[in-house]
Amino acid sequence: MPMPRKTLVSVDTTPSYHVVSRCVRRTFLFGVVDNKDFSHRRDAIVARLAELTQLFCIDISAYAIMSNHYHLVVRIQKQRALDLSAEEVITRWSALYSLPVLSKRYADGEGMSDAETIEAMRQIEDRRVRLYDLSWFMRCLNEPIARMANAEDHCTGRFWEGRFKSQALLDECAELQAMAYVDLNPIRATMATTLEESDFTSIQARLDSTESPMRPLLLPFAGDSHQTNNPTHIPYNLVEYIQLVDWSGRQIKAGKRGFISADIPPILTKLNIRSAAWLANCEGLERNYHRVIGSAARMMEFCEKFRQQRIVGITAARQAFG
Repeated sequence: MPMPRKTLVSVDTTPSYHVVSRCVRRTFLFGVVDNKDFSHRRDAIVARLAELTQLFCIDISAYAIMSNHYHLVVRIQKQRALDLSAEEVITRWSALYSLPVLSKRYADGEGMSDAETIEAMRQIEDRRVRLYDLSWFMRCLNEPIARMANAEDHCTGRFWEGRFKSQALLDECAELQAMAYVDLNPIRATMATTLEESDFTSIQARLDSTESPMRPLLLPFAGDSHQTNNPTHIPYNLVEYIQLVDWSGRQIKAGKRGFISADIPPILTKLNIRSAAWLANCEGLERNYHRVIGSAARMMEFCEKFRQQRIVGITAARQAFG
């Protein structure tokens, strides 16, 4: 049964989420269909992501744009939105949509009564909330892509399968696991054999010094400080992460279990996650978990908070995180 979005996306519970949006009937509307090449739409998604990341208070930790769907790992920056001035909110929102009449009059500095000013400020505060709302972010990402594609195809109707799927990432281990899962998507789908060849992914963007517009906009790694609970970065070293994803990709082979190399990346020790479980999740994170990803303890807390009797993934969490 579908769950209300407010129980799936709660910034007070966690700011980080794995998001998936799929084309209708999972057709290759970003790839090749009936000898028609639609791969340019993947460039359009990257360009739109780069634009929205600078307007919304939502950071992108990882992304992968495939032939019939895309993945994002996002971190919602609520405090950043709350710190914006009214003028900054107006500037950002007006780049996306037309402002309500009173908000526009306020922005233009026109004379207004006290009641009109109060209403204008209410409208601005409503837009402030939208600037860290994941549903609004996805709406602003998906709608223009759908309109562009339908215009190209001279058709109407749904382009996306339905509302986007989201999984709450309850801790830094879950966030890093989701990032690796996303960055390895092209390799698992045999669309690439190396990280450098994994087109339209965040790992390629992080490795590329010049070309990708998303590279300077991705949520940065902290370096060697490993400071946890800091919303402005990922608390690990980029080199460590690249080594981890590269190692994970080498263990995953189609049709067979990946073997465990003796040279296991030290970041797994820091994460306190079992290497076999890490590899299993890198292959089936969406299958192993449902709405939330994290340690068993954090998942139980989530269940209690939202009064859910059970949640898919507890067994996988115990195997992975203990």
